[in-house]
Formats: sequence, structure tokens, C-alpha cells
Amino acid sequence: MYITITEHISINREEHLVRVDGKETRLTGLEFSLLDYLCSRPNRICSRDELINEVWGNRFQYDPGTIDVHLNALRRKLGFSKTRPIETLRGVGLVFRAEQQRAHYIIDLQRFAAEWLLSHEVEISSHGLASSVHLTPFVNELTIEPGALKKMLDAVLETLLPSAQPGHLRLNSKLTMQYFILSLEINGTANELKIPIERNEL
Repeated sequence: MYITITEHISINREEHLVRVDGKETRLTGLEFSLLDYLCSRPNRICSRDELINEVWGNRFQYDPGTIDVHLNALRRKLGFSKTRPIETLRGVGLVFRAEQQRAHYIIDLQRFAAEWLLSHEVEISSHGLASSVHLTPFVNELTIEPGALKKMLDAVLETLLPSAQPGHLRLNSKLTMQYFILSLEINGTANELKIPIERNEL
């Protein structure tokens, strides 16, 4: 799951991946840890001692120039000037200048659907239902907070299951001009979730 942290940068903390302007950018383990630590504390000054203790820890010996080496490499890969988004305050520390405070959550739909069905596997199979997923093929990502989507799907499933007869459960999707529509269908009985789309994310 990618979280947008600035207009140009999004990160996937689970898989240690970074996208810059939509393209995946390879970072070393230390570069990712440095970026993750700074961006999780937006607009807050982090001293060099704090970074050494929290990011480097006791993994290896370092010299005073270690942070600068990794910081310069990180800035070069992010493609920004020295003050954007990571600014050096001489004699004080570093600060991640956040351009926006609201995080965007980008869900990989295929993966999310598979994990959601797996989490309900026992409950679904106990009703004699086989499950399958049929998602709109040209939409791979959806911008929504994953916990909120899970709660919505859980609520729909809770409504449909009590009266379900053995058969088939299908998770379907379709795209309109304004909405991405997910529907849970059990033996022809369906319930839809309409999720407003953000065109720049789909």
C-alpha cells in the first residue's frame, strides 16, 4: 500500500518501496529508513544525534559525514533541491517540509481483494459458498483508506451471509465517470459500494 507524502513522493512502508512522480525509485535500506523517519515527522526538526540513534542505531560505526553521504544520495534520487522536501538547518538538524498533511492511501485492488476474501475464508465456506473476484481490468489502484474499505465490505458481507444458500460469492467491480463501484454478489443478490474516484490516482 502506497501512502502519498508529497505531491511527488509516495512510499510503501510494508515493502520498502518509493515512487517519485509515479515511477519506482530504488533506495538503499538506510536511505529508505532516513526518508521514512523524516517524513513521519513532517515539519519537525530532527537533530543529527536523533537520526544517528533512531535510524543508524548500533548497526555499524559511523563518522560525522555519514548522514551527509546518505542524505545527498537520497536527495539526488528524489530529484529535489537541497531544501525540498528535506531541508538542512545548519547547526540544528534536518526537517521534512510537508506540502500536504492529508495522506492518500493507494490500494492495490487485486491484492486487497484477495487478502480480504482470505480473512473471511472460514466464514464464507461455512455457508457453502465458493468465492471469486472479477475486477475491472484496467483499474489497478484505488485511492481510499484501506481500513474504511474493509469496514464497508465487512458490513455488506455481514448483511448478505445470514440468508445465503450454498452457491457462489463474487466480488465484482465497474467504473463510471464519477464512481468506482464494488459489488458483493451472493447467488444473484448483490449489494454495491460506490467509491468516488480521484482521476489523478486511477
